Amino acid sequence: MVRAGRRRGGSGRRRLSASLCDDVRVTDEVLAEQVDYYRRRAGEYDVTAYGDDVAAARALIARLVAEMQPAGSVLEIACGTGLWTEALAGWADTVTAIDAAPEMVAIARDRVRLASVSFEVADVFSWDPGTRFDVIFFSAWLSHVPASRFGHFWQLLGRWLAGNGRVLFIDEHIDERGKETYAAGQDEVVERRLGDGSTFRVIKNFMDRRELELRLRRLGWDCAIRRASSRWVYGEARLAK
Repeated sequence: MVRAGRRRGGSGRRRLSASLCDDVRVTDEVLAEQVDYYRRRAGEYDVTAYGDDVAAARALIARLVAEMQPAGSVLEIACGTGLWTEALAGWADTVTAIDAAPEMVAIARDRVRLASVSFEVADVFSWDPGTRFDVIFFSAWLSHVPASRFGHFWQLLGRWLAGNGRVLFIDEHIDERGKETYAAGQDEVVERRLGDGSTFRVIKNFMDRRELELRLRRLGWDCAIRRASSRWVYGEARLAK
């Protein structure tokens, strides 16, 4: 009887392990599809993300970055087409901008031609900067981090920050959730369509700002998040002392 019980327990553990492996596999597949999506979207990104008036978006970005005052050495994660990079460079001593999509990096590099700014094609989850930064910034990236990698991502940020460094981030407000089409049975995977009709799966985790502040505090961060515009929220975090 005891041996039979152990077999049942072992079978349950095997099922749980297989389920976790399946979740990891699906997450990895979606992340790869997400990179492909942004590679394909690069040429139409500015118009689809910011509308017809990119100049107005640039002015808003400049205002938000001025409020952040990102001084010193800055790492920008998921730099996209470089609109935020351009604004960051006006305040920082140096900017290191990374993105997993080479096409995005090519557009950003062409847009921001400054000696103080360097670009690199990199997967943030496997990248090693080999240095620390005074500020780490990302816009519209945190909501693309899978829930299963959220803690690990913030561990990486903690390793890359210089003493008393800051993490600054912009992302969409939870009110924007209704514009997305979530995949059947998935609470963090949405389906996106490009102008050519092709469809892709993308991670999209909208989080209530109070809930996000609490989650980060549990991970050892002091954090404050506020509404930055009708669409965006702005967050600032430091490692708790």
